[in-house]
Amino acid sequence: MEEQLGVAAIRWVTRITWRIAPLVLGFAVFLGTLTVPGAPPTVVIGSGYVNRIDPIVLVAAAVVCGLVTVFARRWLLPLLVVAAVVWLALSAFPIIVIASYYAAVRLTRRRTAIIYLSLSTALVLIPLGAEPIVGIVAVCVLIGLPYVVGLWVNARRQVIAALQERAERLEAEQSARSEQARQEERTRIAREMHDVVAHRVALMVLHAGALEVNAPDERLAGEAALIRTTGREALTELRQVLGVLRTEEALLAPQPDLSELPSLLDRTRAAGVPVEFRLEGAGRELPTVVQRTAYRVVQEALTNVVKHAGGAPTTVTLRYSDTTLDVRVDNGPPTSPPERMPGSGLGLIGLRERVALLYGRLESRSRLDGGFTVSAVLPASPSEVPA
Repeated sequence: MEEQLGVAAIRWVTRITWRIAPLVLGFAVFLGTLTVPGAPPTVVIGSGYVNRIDPIVLVAAAVVCGLVTVFARRWLLPLLVVAAVVWLALSAFPIIVIASYYAAVRLTRRRTAIIYLSLSTALVLIPLGAEPIVGIVAVCVLIGLPYVVGLWVNARRQVIAALQERAERLEAEQSARSEQARQEERTRIAREMHDVVAHRVALMVLHAGALEVNAPDERLAGEAALIRTTGREALTELRQVLGVLRTEEALLAPQPDLSELPSLLDRTRAAGVPVEFRLEGAGRELPTVVQRTAYRVVQEALTNVVKHAGGAPTTVTLRYSDTTLDVRVDNGPPTSPPERMPGSGLGLIGLRERVALLYGRLESRSRLDGGFTVSAVLPASPSEVPA
């Protein structure tokens, strides 16, 4: 987290510096132009420092130099033209330095760069022809040095851009490899589940169907039919889960919601659990994701009653309020020792995560009378449900 904040801070400083630098540079060129001799270079070399130009003209020239410097990143030609004119008329050397720097940064073609260097060198040397030493020093300081700095900056930017591109490419490749490994693992899990779980459930359904046909009485036939129906539904949901594991696509079949709650309660009653249903408040249409989560809460709670509480009396309550849907499943103490069934112990944990995704709240607790309560509070308003 601290590393991410540090990177964000560096990017923010870089962005601010990138935006402010032209303004600062333009203001510096404006001030520097105000201090120039104010006469052509030949006059300055012959007469020393002079300032024969009208102050208003000098200020106007300084303003123009500052403006073209500010927009030099976008328009290079105006900067070069203004630099040549102001240098020949006023000996304004700050704009020459800036023009050489931006020429090195912007003129990437060799032929164009040679043309610029030749013309700029001539522009500086010709007015100073009477003083060759002065001309050579002026070319090195006004043209050569800023041009070298511009080349270094341009090369550094290219290196940084190449490193960023390489880092992004490596990150994309790493993400692709991770995604491939994740998909392979999901496929392996789906294959194992199909080979082990689906096969055994299919055998259970097959045997239940045979038992239903050959049952000696109606009660046993009904129990076998219930087992067969429940097994077929489990196979259907298992195939949907396996399809998601294999393809990461949305489920093709609709997920159960509160409209299927009566069917769930009937199947639980058929399994020998006396279930009472209570509806409090005015029922209304809820977001689909809320209905699915509420259904899963009831389903998991009833599954735990069957597995751990035997035939304990159970009450399922849905309470509608203005902003929430309260789901509550209460079961009494077991009436007989429950049959031990294998389980992962992760049902309520996964359910709590599902409820938390909706910004809801799930509670599960044992009661003093030996019973158990599972309750969930879910948002009922579409505006409060995460997209």
